Amino acid sequence: MSNDNGLQDAHVRIGTKQTMRMVQLGLAEEVYVAQDADPRITSKIVALCEESSVKIAYVDTMKNLGKACGIEVGAAMAAIVRP
Repeated sequence: MSNDNGLQDAHVRIGTKQTMRMVQLGLAEEVYVAQDADPRITSKIVALCEESSVKIAYVDTMKNLGKACGIEVGAAMAAIVRP
């Protein structure tokens, strides 16, 4: 993660729909993708990020990504959004 407090201190959108929307609107600075998430879902956001020149960082598990975002469930992806 980008800092010791995880993603809790950043402006974050969690989940597939919200992350996709932020990238499409050009508001995402960086996207985190869980490596154990369904490839049918993650391949779409990876392709969209590459098209939009958005930095992608990979996290080992959905559980760890959810925890870093301050939620108690796993997350397939999350986006840091410009304030």
